[in-house]
Amino acid sequence: MNSDRPIGIAGAGSIGCFVGGMLAAGGRRVALLARPRVIQEIESNGLRLTSFEGFDRTIAANALTPSEDPQILGEAGAVLVTVKSADTAGIADVIARHAPADAIIVSLQNGVGNVPVLRERLPGRRVLAGMVPFNVIAKGPGQFHRATSGDILIERDEAGTAARLSVPGLKMLATDDIAGVQWGKLLVNLNNALNALAGLPLRQQLAQRAWRILFADQIAEGLVAIRAEGIKPVSSTPIPASWTPAMLRLPDAIFEVLLGRTMKIDPEARSSMSEDLLRGRRTEIDYLQGVITGIADRHGLQAPLSRRIVELIKRAEAAGKGSPGLTPEQIWPSSRRLP
Repeated sequence: MNSDRPIGIAGAGSIGCFVGGMLAAGGRRVALLARPRVIQEIESNGLRLTSFEGFDRTIAANALTPSEDPQILGEAGAVLVTVKSADTAGIADVIARHAPADAIIVSLQNGVGNVPVLRERLPGRRVLAGMVPFNVIAKGPGQFHRATSGDILIERDEAGTAARLSVPGLKMLATDDIAGVQWGKLLVNLNNALNALAGLPLRQQLAQRAWRILFADQIAEGLVAIRAEGIKPVSSTPIPASWTPAMLRLPDAIFEVLLGRTMKIDPEARSSMSEDLLRGRRTEIDYLQGVITGIADRHGLQAPLSRRIVELIKRAEAAGKGSPGLTPEQIWPSSRRLP
């Protein structure tokens, strides 16, 4: 990857704009393939990047190349894919038509099925999996706020892509077990739907034991399913995935201490699925809880909690009124919870 060539961001929403902006702040040439609304915000206001840690920097619009024309990928040395999972096949076809054949493709998407789709539709190209642990809030106009902590992980390759993409303030680390990392992140992302159904900030939600118990039941159910597939998830925190349900069920005071040691969360942070419901967009429920129910079907497992949450999210999508503001009991009565 030649550092003189631009880095393309394919699908510059919240994560894509923050990552692309940080790369530009680090002196890299960046081309943002984005929707007209995002482009207009950046051209009018610049791209403002903030974080819960106090970082605040505005990147001038002329320091970036924002466009809805995929031809901006024509000179890219790397293309970072940040579209929703349902749009992966479509963006792969765009990359195939417009990005150079030697450009490195890196998926920075939620879920576990995006890289196989990219590799199938981009034969002969180098496609790497990645995992973004942090949450970004679109605060508008042109402002994107990093609300949780963590470093991006990228599949290790001989070219050292992770290190070559790293810039000050945005560390990218190589991993030899990206599949395990992605499955570990999927388990954590099962809370995205709970947060969307609650309509609460993440910190406020996780401060309540009733919500954490429901999250614990989700992870426990997910672990049963993915272990049936022979998958060993790698936790995105210092706490092993198998210990996470027990940790979540701890009393509030003890949990708050542990959370502070393992993850920083901005008081304003909400899940991306919560934002999707608010903006009337299609969610990624089929690529999170839907993956668990799919595995359960293959192995004759029940996964009733995952099925219930899929149903509630799809109902909220159809209603188009944002979060339904449910309580844990409305989602899953305590009488049905796992021991």
